[in-house]
Amino acid sequence: MIIKYLDYIERLEFELIQSRDEGLDVSIEQQLFADIQEELKNTSAENLQSEAKQVLQDLASRSVPSELTINEPDELQAIRRAIRPVENESILTSAGDSKSQYDSILGGWLGRAGGCLLGKPIERYHRTVIREMLKSNNEWPLDNYFTQTGMPKNLLEKYPWKRRGGFESLRENIQCMPEDDDLNYTMMNLYVMESHGTEFSSDDIGNAWMKKLPVFEVFTAERVGYQNLLNGYSPPQSASLMNPFREWIGAQIRADLWGYVNPGDPRKAAEYAWRDARVTHVRTGIYGEMFFAAVIAAAFVEKDIRKLMLIGLEQVPPESRFSKAIHFVLELPIENQPWEDVLDQLYHEFGHYHWVHTINNAALTVASLLYGAGDYEKTVTNAVMGGWDTDCNGATSGSILGVLNGAEALPSKWIDPLKNSVRSSLSGFDNSSFTDLARRTLSVAQTVKSENGGSTLVEIDDF
Repeated sequence: MIIKYLDYIERLEFELIQSRDEGLDVSIEQQLFADIQEELKNTSAENLQSEAKQVLQDLASRSVPSELTINEPDELQAIRRAIRPVENESILTSAGDSKSQYDSILGGWLGRAGGCLLGKPIERYHRTVIREMLKSNNEWPLDNYFTQTGMPKNLLEKYPWKRRGGFESLRENIQCMPEDDDLNYTMMNLYVMESHGTEFSSDDIGNAWMKKLPVFEVFTAERVGYQNLLNGYSPPQSASLMNPFREWIGAQIRADLWGYVNPGDPRKAAEYAWRDARVTHVRTGIYGEMFFAAVIAAAFVEKDIRKLMLIGLEQVPPESRFSKAIHFVLELPIENQPWEDVLDQLYHEFGHYHWVHTINNAALTVASLLYGAGDYEKTVTNAVMGGWDTDCNGATSGSILGVLNGAEALPSKWIDPLKNSVRSSLSGFDNSSFTDLARRTLSVAQTVKSENGGSTLVEIDDF
């Protein structure tokens, strides 16, 4: 049986792209892949799995250029040595009392869910497709959850809603936050913190996945990493072994909980994110999670969007492709031009990446945050109208704005349809309420604070 993302032929196709991006000459392997594709005309994919696997193994044995390993290290201490100058990192003040922290944490959970739900029906579609769909029923520009009402039948046949939960995410059908990996991972990381505390390890995360997370609810790098874990490979081998998706967006969407439990401490949030990311990702994939975890932690204190992005960049190597991509966005005159013009520049610079890659989606998310200037609706709708991984970008931008503004300030139009409920196949989390998740998260945050020398602020039951 061939399983998506574990199929060796599929993996080889994307490994060739990944290896080229890392600076390797893969001309010989490219020809071998072309031969396999030719053979597929006369035999089944099952019969060619071993051939593709051998090419993958050969590629895995090759070393990446030394420049890449110097500029883009994977180990935490090497990452911190590459960051310059560490002594000038932003030192944030108190993240406020427990009441304000709870409001920000709840805002993060709700903001993440609302942004995810908005982008869920049209995940993977190019921005031009999204615009065509919305214009067909006079919903452009986007200012509410998607609706099928008034959309031509032929267009829906051409561009169907996402198979997994897309129909349930339409305005007329929303009953709660449907299951989505963008929320599953946030809940999973809460479970890890509740179970293992501040000293949790990458192995603890891997074990938690195998215990509580169904394998078909993880995708791309996570599915390959999951298989590697089951085969006995520990991090970081679980991330790198024949995993062509190792720099895609999967780790980036797991960043939020680490920021929620480290309010005002971006460095610690980034460290927690690193422990998580290395289970399934390397280099760019790791940096995406560290960056956004740091941004979210800082958003409890710092309210200037541009400064938040700079704080996030303090946690990733400055010569990395990821850092350079974010700096490209920061140098654009985003606030002084139409959003469509911003997107033109992003697509010109990053359009060659797969729609699930870290770099293009991180760039789009940062641009939407800058353009939105603290406005939740403007931020998440622009993130989603930008295309690519729409639910992930809506979720991450929504989470940051939720923390920054707090739950009480989030527009009811986006929050009320969630009905304070989220579905999940994650054991023990189905039909959780966002208010309970926020209370539990605050409890963990207070434990983190206490173990780092602070004091508990107030009883959690007060909320």
